Amino acid sequence: MDIRIAGIIPESFVDGEGIRYAVFMQGCTRHCEGCQNPATHALDGGKIMDTAEIIAAIKRNPLLAGITLTGGEPLLQIPAATELAKATKKLGLNVWCYTGFVFEEIPAAAQELLNFVDVLVDGPFILSQRDLELDFRGSRNQRIINLNEWRKANG
Repeated sequence: MDIRIAGIIPESFVDGEGIRYAVFMQGCTRHCEGCQNPATHALDGGKIMDTAEIIAAIKRNPLLAGITLTGGEPLLQIPAATELAKATKKLGLNVWCYTGFVFEEIPAAAQELLNFVDVLVDGPFILSQRDLELDFRGSRNQRIINLNEWRKANG
């Protein structure tokens, strides 16, 4: 399956816990003031890759704790993001996903993807709430949500 990406960091230490394969997905319509990745905004930017190529690279690295889907906005490419997340879970690794959507407002079309996500970092970057002391997020409004715990608590 094709995926439009802005870039990949094969061993990231800042996009979630542990060593992560970070996929920066191309395309975002939010254009948050102060965004750290404005080059990811153009919907037709970046490059096209095959998800199978990304999955193969993940399989080759035994040091990975998991992958991080970030961007841009991963929820603009739900089928490709779901394929990556599902394959990652089959490898016994965890999945983090960053989205500008607030968890409670995520479209129903993303439900299958969320079934394979362990940790969701939600909410848009808000420059006036920027905080460089936060782990794994850029502004105080963003939340780190352990979806495994949420699923246990909410059935």
